[in-house]
Amino acid sequence: MTTETISVKLIPDNMKRLSNLCGRLNEHIRQIESTLALNIQQRGNTFHLSGSSDAISNGYKILESLYEMTESGNLLSPNIIHLVLSEFKQKEASDKNIDPLESVKNLLIKTPRASVKPRGMHQNQYIINIRKNDINFGIGPAGTGKTYLAVACAVEALAKENINRVLLVRPAVEAGEKLGFLPGDLSQKIDPYLRPLYDALYEMLGFEKVERLIEKNVIEVAPLAYMRGRTLNNSFIILDESQNTTTAQMKMFLTRIGFGSTAVITGDVTQIDLPKGTRSGLIHASKVLSGIKDIGFTYFSAKDVVRHRLVQRIVEAYDTFDRNSVSTISNQDTSQINDRDN
Repeated sequence: MTTETISVKLIPDNMKRLSNLCGRLNEHIRQIESTLALNIQQRGNTFHLSGSSDAISNGYKILESLYEMTESGNLLSPNIIHLVLSEFKQKEASDKNIDPLESVKNLLIKTPRASVKPRGMHQNQYIINIRKNDINFGIGPAGTGKTYLAVACAVEALAKENINRVLLVRPAVEAGEKLGFLPGDLSQKIDPYLRPLYDALYEMLGFEKVERLIEKNVIEVAPLAYMRGRTLNNSFIILDESQNTTTAQMKMFLTRIGFGSTAVITGDVTQIDLPKGTRSGLIHASKVLSGIKDIGFTYFSAKDVVRHRLVQRIVEAYDTFDRNSVSTISNQDTSQINDRDN
């Protein structure tokens, strides 16, 4: 592979902004180098980039984008660097003529207290699907933004008065939803399981407004079992942790959707807590409903993780271990069959 070297000068020459860009002891620069297989040497506001032409091109764009972010006083962190790098890493799998950062701006989700930008190709596609289809599935590992983005879209739709209410639905710890052992009324029983949804709502609407909307039943939280027999019109319904639904529960939920409603179903098929031998409604639905018009599917991978950079590595490590375990078991079964035949 041919190694090239170019020099990049960031304007203006501002010591405080350059320090923010480089990070403590140049940790941000080291992070960029490690991810892009690039060597970066800095002298003042001049950066010397050495590596492949693609790495240099991406490195140049990343440095410019990050330096632009420092203009408004944003304090950069390793997590922010990780998010930006993840977008560029996904560029190889998307249209190389489209700047990922630019496509994110075009899909900005506006909520009363914050604007939410999707990160990367799959999050972009997820938002496009939610805005286009009545029913959408977001399937992938933890930390990929499935639930957070769904809540953001629901809040945006409510603010624009495109819908009348938001419903947050989640199966409890087990598919049977046996909540009787927990203290308190229904709301108190289900609240711990809906905490991620509440946290997102508080961030986008504020604590007091969320509480008022819940009192007025504009925002409703409920366990999945309580959806039976209802028809939900002009609503935005989010079914979270749907990998823990049975096939019957998933069918029941999907047939609740009424006129003017949007449903988003999120789940991680690697974290199924159903009793052994019980088929996941999410896995079943993804097979039964694939190809049906107006039903969107977005599949996330470890590369889409937007939490701490180690989370991505953890997800990838577990995936590799699970694949190797399946391969080992398969080889053991083959050996046993051969021994029996002999």
